[in-house]
Amino acid sequence: MQRTCSDYQVKRLIVIMGVAASGKSTIASRLSEAEGWKYLEGDEFHPEANVEKMAGGTPLTNKDREAWIDAMALAVVENKSDPIILSCSALNAFVRNRLQDGCDRAVSWVYLKVPREELIRRIEERENHFMKRAMLDSQLSTLEPPEDCLEVDADHSIEETINTIKSGLTLQS
Repeated sequence: MQRTCSDYQVKRLIVIMGVAASGKSTIASRLSEAEGWKYLEGDEFHPEANVEKMAGGTPLTNKDREAWIDAMALAVVENKSDPIILSCSALNAFVRNRLQDGCDRAVSWVYLKVPREELIRRIEERENHFMKRAMLDSQLSTLEPPEDCLEVDADHSIEETINTIKSGLTLQS
C-alpha cells in the first residue's frame, strides 16, 4: 500500500530546509496545502533586529538565532495537535538541535539542494526580500547538511520536488 505524508504519523514535523532561494517557502507551503498539514514560515519568526542585520549584509551568529529558534519551537508546541510543515533555513546543527529539543517532536528534515548559480538567479529575481545575494556565500559556508535527512535536488519543477519529498518520506517511514 502506497502511503502519503498524511499517513506519516511517526514524525509529525517536517522541516523544509536549505539556503536562501532554495525554494523552502514555496515547497513547504505547497506541500502543506496538498497534504492538509499546518504550515509555518520560519522567516516570520525572526526578530526585527535579525531581519535588519541580514538585510544589511551581516550574517547571523548562533546567539542571534536563539530567539528565532525558540519562537519557532514555541509555535510548534502551541500547535501540538496538528502535523506541521515548517520552512526554515536550519543551516547548522546548533539550529536543528535547539529546534528539535525545544519543540518536543520527532522531526523529518528535508534539505533542498540547489546549484549556486541557480540560487543566484533566484535571488536576483526576488523583489522586496531581506536576503540579498551578498549573504548567499555566508549561508553556503555555514551550511552543515544533516546526516539524517532527505536530500532533494530542488532544481526541478515544484511538482517534481514535492513528489520526491513524498516518495522519500514514504521510504523513511
